[in-house]
Amino acid sequence: MRLPDSVTGSFLVVLGAAAAYGGYILPPVPGQPVGPNVFPLVIGTGLALCGLAIVFGIGHSFEEEEELVPLEDGQAAGPPPQSKLYGLRALLPPALLLFYVLAADRLGFIITAAIMVYVTSTALGAKWKLALPLAALSPFAIHLIFGKLLRVPLPAGLLPTPW
Repeated sequence: MRLPDSVTGSFLVVLGAAAAYGGYILPPVPGQPVGPNVFPLVIGTGLALCGLAIVFGIGHSFEEEEELVPLEDGQAAGPPPQSKLYGLRALLPPALLLFYVLAADRLGFIITAAIMVYVTSTALGAKWKLALPLAALSPFAIHLIFGKLLRVPLPAGLLPTPW
């Protein structure tokens, strides 16, 4: 049984609002511009906004799927054939998490995250012309947000970190 989008979106709005409120009531750490209250506040607000987008159908196409074209012998065509490795895509998130745990200290955050982003984007169907720049730029953006702004220590690994 599938839940309607309005139920799913409403649940995300309530969950996001609860997380944002929890972050709002946490006291900030004196002398630190970004304390432990900021992360749940930002994540909760983003989750609530995404839930509202789902409720109101923003970015969603409500077009009907095309009907199957009948074959020459009068039978309806089936769905397109899937590769033998299609079912293994479910193992990708735990495999990448295990890879990160094992490789982050040795290779460093930047290299490990770049490999993870490239593998994930290509597994989701992105061409290498999009996956490669995404894999090169996103770890640096994450490093700037978490390493510099939030001061979360990230493993350096093979790359010296003068930045």
